[in-house]
Amino acid sequence: MTDLSLSLADDPDSQMPLPFPAAVDYARTVMAWSREPLPARVVATLDQAYGSHRLQRFDVYAPAGAQAAPVLVFWHGGGWTNGYRDWVRFMAPHVAALGLVLVAPSYRLVTECPFPAAPDDALAVLAHLQHTLPTWGGAPRRLLLGGHSAGGHLAALTALRHTLWPRWGIAPDLVGGCLPISGIMDLHDPQPAPGSLEERVYTTVLRGLDPQQDGVFSPLCWGSGNRVPFDLGFGQHDSPRVQRGNRRLLPLLQTQAPPASLTEWPGLDHFQTHTQLRDPDNAWYGRLRQMADRLA
Repeated sequence: MTDLSLSLADDPDSQMPLPFPAAVDYARTVMAWSREPLPARVVATLDQAYGSHRLQRFDVYAPAGAQAAPVLVFWHGGGWTNGYRDWVRFMAPHVAALGLVLVAPSYRLVTECPFPAAPDDALAVLAHLQHTLPTWGGAPRRLLLGGHSAGGHLAALTALRHTLWPRWGIAPDLVGGCLPISGIMDLHDPQPAPGSLEERVYTTVLRGLDPQQDGVFSPLCWGSGNRVPFDLGFGQHDSPRVQRGNRRLLPLLQTQAPPASLTEWPGLDHFQTHTQLRDPDNAWYGRLRQMADRLA
């Protein structure tokens, strides 16, 4: 959307047109919030590199004076075709007020780099952070993952694909929990309607790959052997795909030792599940704090 100033750091030319008005409204809203000044108690360190591509960057928001603080890595949404780490910035004062460091990564979008670029970037940023978090007052073994929509998918997929961590040099005890919001947990659709977002998974996100790879990139297919607590969430008016995937993932996670829960937010749609976090008293922050406390 060339009429939107959607980034403080990234190139908007790589973005696809947003698919419907609600997505445009969401993008405008969270980007406007990102331009608001941060309180003095939040120390921002922006545009840190974890790779050579311009989208392999992250921003850090830390409480002033933080030392060995728990860390939340939160990936932005945008259907893997759109989005900026700036969309996460509005959460920074609230996360810092809980005593956590917030890390907001960008990742390579499928408009330039089809899968597995984005899932690989999620692993790459963790491999980088485990060595650098003390620089910003974070603790390398007190890490939580989160994200909205496509970012929720990346958070869940990264947490669940722990068998890949050794390949990336990621410590087996690095991640202590996952809190995806409206995450897409199942990419599979046997008969996606022409022109639908489900069809775009195959024509855009997975282009160049065998369609059967949809399972490889679906968190639902990696639920067995989970090692970390999960707090899933979606809205009452979220997309059927989001609701169905999260409901199917929950009982699979609950057959294993780490606790897993699911919250359905009454009255909220796919975008409001993220914008509700504008309120520092939202219950999601309480669950974040409880999960972080368990890492102590």
